[in-house]
Amino acid sequence: MVNRAIAYASEALPDLGPDRLTDLMEDAARFNRDAGITGVLLFDGQRFLQYIEGPEDALKIAYGRILASSSHREIIELARGPVGRRMFPYWSMRLLPTGDRELSQAAHADWRGFVKRAGREGSPWAAMDYLAAVAEPHLA
Repeated sequence: MVNRAIAYASEALPDLGPDRLTDLMEDAARFNRDAGITGVLLFDGQRFLQYIEGPEDALKIAYGRILASSSHREIIELARGPVGRRMFPYWSMRLLPTGDRELSQAAHADWRGFVKRAGREGSPWAAMDYLAAVAEPHLA
């Protein structure tokens, strides 16, 4: 089965408090676990960047839920397409607080092909490199 991924950025609504954010994350994790979706949500206190991966049919439903959510606005899809292997196979959904600089770097980087380029001589980091750098300390 081919897995697919979607990445997007959005702006949190001003009234999104910590309790509501916790409830949203718990609901998303439950849904994703049942649907076979994994992913990560970066949050800098004002903006989100989410990457989700899994079977195409389940991903369509999950993304529909995301688009309909009343917790954010100004949703910008950064990328959508097939992925070779899961980047976050053990996270049904993980919220990672991050700084605005790290979130901006990931959002404005190259999302084509969901590839990592770090370590290749002369290659600038791709979006997946920035995402991996933020997530890496939390993988242990």
